[in-house]
Amino acid sequence: MTTVDVLYRYGTAPAESAMIALNNLREVYGIRRIDFSEAEKTVRIEYDATRMNEPTIRGLLARTGLNIVEAVSTLPPQPTPEEIAAAQAAAAAAAAAKAAPPPAK
Repeated sequence: MTTVDVLYRYGTAPAESAMIALNNLREVYGIRRIDFSEAEKTVRIEYDATRMNEPTIRGLLARTGLNIVEAVSTLPPQPTPEEIAAAQAAAAAAAAAKAAPPPAK
């Protein structure tokens, strides 16, 4: 089994019927867990990727009536190529300064 988490941000607060439908999603074979955060307006779903895929999950959520605004990345922000180059240059300069002989007196 390969578990995958997907995180979605929703717009308006879900109606009672949408909440009942979300609760019923727990019974779908392949869905392992549903975490709902009203404070962050997100819903996180853990599912078995050998049984279903992300478009299927998104479709199931759409059928509940939940107003999905966007998919949110669960990965931390990655550095840009410019940030990587600057960090490498700073590390190289620091290494060169450390390896340089002390100034003559």
